[in-house]
Amino acid sequence: MHGLINRAIQAFVVSTYGEERWSHIMDTADLGFAQFEAMLFYTEEQSNKMLAAMEKQLERPLPEILEDTGTFLVSNPQVEALRRLLRFGGVNYVEFLHSLDDLPDRARLAVADLHLPAIELVENSPGQFDLVCQPGLPGFAHVLMGVLRAMADDYGDLVILDHRGTQDGAEVISITLVETDFAEGRTFDLGAHAL
Repeated sequence: MHGLINRAIQAFVVSTYGEERWSHIMDTADLGFAQFEAMLFYTEEQSNKMLAAMEKQLERPLPEILEDTGTFLVSNPQVEALRRLLRFGGVNYVEFLHSLDDLPDRARLAVADLHLPAIELVENSPGQFDLVCQPGLPGFAHVLMGVLRAMADDYGDLVILDHRGTQDGAEVISITLVETDFAEGRTFDLGAHAL
């Protein structure tokens, strides 16, 4: 697994639960190191040990933790670049959803050796979608649910998300757009601002 993914999970845990909890997780995982490096690769076994230790130490189901990680990746100012990358997908939430098919390619433009699973959006009826996530990255669909929820808030739309399980080997997320312009969305400018 790409270190950038493990590093993002680490950033979420440290930001939400603190350095000490992260240290306990890594001690439990018994990997022989305490931090993940963003540009290194880790075996699936190493990543799975970290995820299992995280579930045990935080005493929460792993899918919930991963969904919260996805929300963190969009809403936390520490990772504003990801939000910007996603917002370029469309001027409204529906356009953003239609741009998700290109997300793996856009991610590779930002980080050449980052390979995300293929994603396909199926529009069942106006405002009702299925997002089909192909296998390849454990927990990816749950992280994506957090991203989808946070992006709906970012656009100011009200959505209902449901992880419907696996269908033909792929995980399916049901998306129901209940109301557009439900709340005031976050501002977004095309140009980056220097601080």
